[in-house]
Amino acid sequence: MIPIVKTTDDKIIDRRKTRSCCWKEARLSLVEIPTQKRTIIVGTVGTVDEAGNQLLHSALRAGIDNNTKVHALGDGASWIVNQVMRLFGERASYLIDFYHLCEYLAAAAPRGNEQQQKKWLKQQKQALKKNQVFQVLNDLSNRLEPEHLADKFAPVRVGVRYIKNRLEYMNYKAAIDADLPIGSGKIESAHRYVIQERLKLAGSWWTVENADNMLALRILRVNNDWQSYWLNLSNEYSSIIKAV
Repeated sequence: MIPIVKTTDDKIIDRRKTRSCCWKEARLSLVEIPTQKRTIIVGTVGTVDEAGNQLLHSALRAGIDNNTKVHALGDGASWIVNQVMRLFGERASYLIDFYHLCEYLAAAAPRGNEQQQKKWLKQQKQALKKNQVFQVLNDLSNRLEPEHLADKFAPVRVGVRYIKNRLEYMNYKAAIDADLPIGSGKIESAHRYVIQERLKLAGSWWTVENADNMLALRILRVNNDWQSYWLNLSNEYSSIIKAV
């Protein structure tokens, strides 16, 4: 979430008096080529469709074609899987980030000593990696909290609901057998060193336009496109000057 400030465009009025602050989501995507040690990151403060179009552009840059199979990872947010299916259709498989799912399981672990909880959690992880998701659901369902309890007091019920709503995106065994990742740790860490390190400095607030521009510059650097961008820009200006 990016700290955003909005003011009036009226130059006569003291803009500090019309200042309003809010938070806006910045979305990052990452494309990795399995045969290469290379990643391409894109990001925007714009809409989910803009984020999806950026993802497609980076996939094309990575060399995707009509025969390329796409292995997509993300958390449980519906907009992510919707964009993946919109862009890549049937050639794409989608997987819920394994470690994000495990956070729900850890919260739903049986009450007891720490060693017992760790043992239980390890068993559930092993079951999920073998696609034994219904075994995990049965274990959780035996300990469901009463319906009158709010979600924040019912981690088992929350975990069961989370899993049931995403059953089709938990084929971890197929990914493991194909030597494909089951966790989205690379993009999670990218949020820290691409976005937060620069755009969430203490006391800093951004207009939407400036936040998007700064994010674009950060991504240029992380993708090693910094020099080529400025070289291309310089060549464009040179062409304009010659034409004039």
